Amino acid sequence: MSFSVLTRKSMSLFDAVGGWRTVAEAVASRVVFLVAYLLTDRVPASALIAVGAVAVLAVVRVCTDRAYWSAAIGLLVVGLSAALAGSTGRAVDFYLWAVLWQPGAAVLLLVSMAVGWPAVGLAVGMARGERFTWRRDPVRRRRYQLCTALFAVKSTVAAAVLVPLYLAEQTIALGITATVLGGAPATGVCLYLSWRILRTG
Repeated sequence: MSFSVLTRKSMSLFDAVGGWRTVAEAVASRVVFLVAYLLTDRVPASALIAVGAVAVLAVVRVCTDRAYWSAAIGLLVVGLSAALAGSTGRAVDFYLWAVLWQPGAAVLLLVSMAVGWPAVGLAVGMARGERFTWRRDPVRRRRYQLCTALFAVKSTVAAAVLVPLYLAEQTIALGITATVLGGAPATGVCLYLSWRILRTG
């Protein structure tokens, strides 16, 4: 998924989520780890299975799209998650990255709004090649603020749910919530709503 989708003239909700391949990559590690853990009750083995699943998807992405960087980043993230969970022996630590990312993202988004440089405006401005000219247009600035607020609310809600689940070591609930609220589904909805707001701009 990328903010560049907001520059399209038309977009479906499925496009906003990123299409089947991006969705598969986004949810694979979290879902595969959770299923493997429920079946084996072994954290290291489940982590390795999750890494293997993402590695297969990464190879497919490289062979079909030549998307080396996205494949490498996906492998790096799941690799770090697997290493952390494997070293601690705690299944919830596989989702620690998702838990930490949400409050961090919420803070960054809210700060960008507070200083008048909404993150969505920066991202879309770069994607459109217009850089910072949008800041001279009050209407567009308000739209970018609203879009950034959507992502900030999503991250805040996700953090409010994920952090207590992590602290309570509720692996199943954490895995499901991290996949839905912290992954492609919720992000796709925010992208689609933002596109609806910006499409006339």
